[in-house]
Amino acid sequence: MKIVILGAGQVGRTAAYHLSREEANDVTVVDTNQEVLRDLQGRLDIRTVAGNASYPTVLDAAGVADAEVLIALTNSDEVNMLACEVAYTLYRTPTKIARIRSAEYTSNPRLFSDEALSVDVWISPEQLVTEYVERLIRYPGALQVLTFAAGRLRLVGVRAGGSAPLVGHPIRMLRDHLPDVEVRVVAVYRDGRSLEPGAELVLKEDDEVFFLAERDQVRRVMSELRKEDNPAKRVVIAGGGSIGFRLARMLEKTHHVKVIERDPKRARHISEVLEHAIVLHGDAADEELLIEENIDSADVFAALTNSEEANILSAMLAKRLGAAKVMALINKPSYAELMESGSIDVAISPQSVTIGSLLAHVRRGDIVRVHSLKHGAAEAMEAIAHSEGGRSRVVGVAVGEIALPDGARIGAIVRDQKVIMTQDNTVVEEGDHVIIFLADRRHVEQVERLFMTATPR
Repeated sequence: MKIVILGAGQVGRTAAYHLSREEANDVTVVDTNQEVLRDLQGRLDIRTVAGNASYPTVLDAAGVADAEVLIALTNSDEVNMLACEVAYTLYRTPTKIARIRSAEYTSNPRLFSDEALSVDVWISPEQLVTEYVERLIRYPGALQVLTFAAGRLRLVGVRAGGSAPLVGHPIRMLRDHLPDVEVRVVAVYRDGRSLEPGAELVLKEDDEVFFLAERDQVRRVMSELRKEDNPAKRVVIAGGGSIGFRLARMLEKTHHVKVIERDPKRARHISEVLEHAIVLHGDAADEELLIEENIDSADVFAALTNSEEANILSAMLAKRLGAAKVMALINKPSYAELMESGSIDVAISPQSVTIGSLLAHVRRGDIVRVHSLKHGAAEAMEAIAHSEGGRSRVVGVAVGEIALPDGARIGAIVRDQKVIMTQDNTVVEEGDHVIIFLADRRHVEQVERLFMTATPR
């Protein structure tokens, strides 16, 4: 598949990294910064073109004329939208994805209707990250909370606690403890290694466990894997930028929210817009300020500024001063893994959160949702099973007989609004939404091929 990515910022680089690793993809990246492009070309097997992403001559040089997908990820909403318009007008590019940050655009759905702008899919990394953080706060103790089947099904990652009922027992005991709950453990990581989550695997303290369950049953399953955390009530947000402000507005009616913002003008502005949250002008890494604001009584401290270093430092300080749970926005995946093994409970990678939305529209087969896990090492996807002319590699086949690659497993099927936790003898039917976990995302193409008999949605 020929893919053109416009913009070599953090999200653009991550998209190029993921997509270029898949053998069938031919990726070209466009950016105005030639130094960044040279660095990217030295690391990845891609083409690069320097220039303004919305110029017809630049798009032509990038090969948009015969590209199947255009992904516009520059820092300018206007450039992204214009590039999609130019690509459609000149080349009728089939799929056009644009990064749109401003709510002035996204709040008006008419702009992206069929007869309006030539943008097939728009994504807002800021909104995706905000929703991701909000789910982590709603489920105290969770490392990741990902949604499938229009929100009905959750894939949740937790770190097993020593006093939890299931720790020290085989996974099969989960059904004995919760006989009325449909749940499936799809992955277990111990000391950084992926283990086969068989029924007889005995869970140990500090194991990282990923399970699938319906939304209303998540808390019950979590209580089996770790001591039940009290619901988060007091939330301190470091940074009143786009993500911090959106999160405060999302939580302020149900939580006691404080926002710490360094810029006095920004602090004044968001204090006028927010209805219930308290806005403080100051530095979130100021120990005296945190002590004065009783950080030791905070249930969650979320460092969401534009500075990676400031997020790490303020989160570590808040943890040392007694905050129950701290999370930090960290761009570099290597930093994120390092920090999570230390004093930061959850490292949030905006690229990992965003890339799933992109991949769902690039994957072959009828893939409706993709989530990146373990900072990009693993992946979970939701695919629709089809049989075209009676031919299919999955429809009519029992789960245990489907030719899945090593480390891949089908965890659940959603059929006619009903969630089915799969067993080896579960037979996949036409139209099933199949939830697949891949411990190694390098096997994505093999899984895609299973669903490539799909008819267009």
